Amino acid sequence: MRLSRATACLIVGLTGLSATGAVAAEPVRLASHRAIYDLSLAQSGGTRAVESARGRIVIEFSGDACKGYSMQTRQVTVLESGETGSRTSDLRNTTFEGADGRSYRFKVGTLLNGAPGQSVDGTAEVTAEALKVRLKEPKREVFEAKGEVLFPTAHMRRLIEAARGGTTTLSVKVYDGTDDGRKVYDTLAVIGHAAPAKADASKADASKADPSKADVSQAEGDRDKPLREGDMAGMTHWPVTLSYFTAGSGERTPIYVLTFDLYENGVSGNLRLDYGEFAVAGNLTRLDKLPAATDCKS
Repeated sequence: MRLSRATACLIVGLTGLSATGAVAAEPVRLASHRAIYDLSLAQSGGTRAVESARGRIVIEFSGDACKGYSMQTRQVTVLESGETGSRTSDLRNTTFEGADGRSYRFKVGTLLNGAPGQSVDGTAEVTAEALKVRLKEPKREVFEAKGEVLFPTAHMRRLIEAARGGTTTLSVKVYDGTDDGRKVYDTLAVIGHAAPAKADASKADASKADPSKADVSQAEGDRDKPLREGDMAGMTHWPVTLSYFTAGSGERTPIYVLTFDLYENGVSGNLRLDYGEFAVAGNLTRLDKLPAATDCKS
């Protein structure tokens, strides 16, 4: 299971566009926050079906449009299969992305059933012509990838710009430092129409009107509960389906698909991580605000 490709998508960017395509008067302001998602099995199939899945993702994001953005993520997942038995993965990722989206530092560590896996450590920078990566681990190496490549936060800036402008698809190359640190992914995002978050009150009223729906309403009300409280309750969000492909040409099957509701302040809900033969759902159980960054000064 992947860590950073999923969790890096839970950040948004710096500025947006209005529905008319003009520069928005109010820039997107990222919320420094700590989010906890509890994982459960959403779907399973294939020849080696996963019978159960459980775990947790913890994300701590902070920064501003002047000094850049830091993120620490950890994903612990336990998969149970009658054929392959139990498998526990513990993935940790620490990144820093420059405010202008041109520089990136990353360090990824993995434990598989308690044994250390491959580590990735390095830095990267982008220019108009190429991505340049310098790796320390798994081995010292320098390589380049031609063309425009985005880091995760810069990618999400583009997503917010597209969503605010009414664009429904976005296709870009993304580098996040995962796997062996050498992979650049082709991505395709499909963006739905903006909608305000629904308050718990409407679901409570619906269950009173139709008692047969009470259990369903209760289950829905328990999912992503922090997103229906306080300032989050009425915040605009967009449903996003984000597919990752191995770089190349022609018709390809995505190696990974992430779906989520992207909120204007950078928090995400309704999380689903699809790995092909199985999918995992992430329920946001806790959301803590961290000290807000100060406004940039010219």
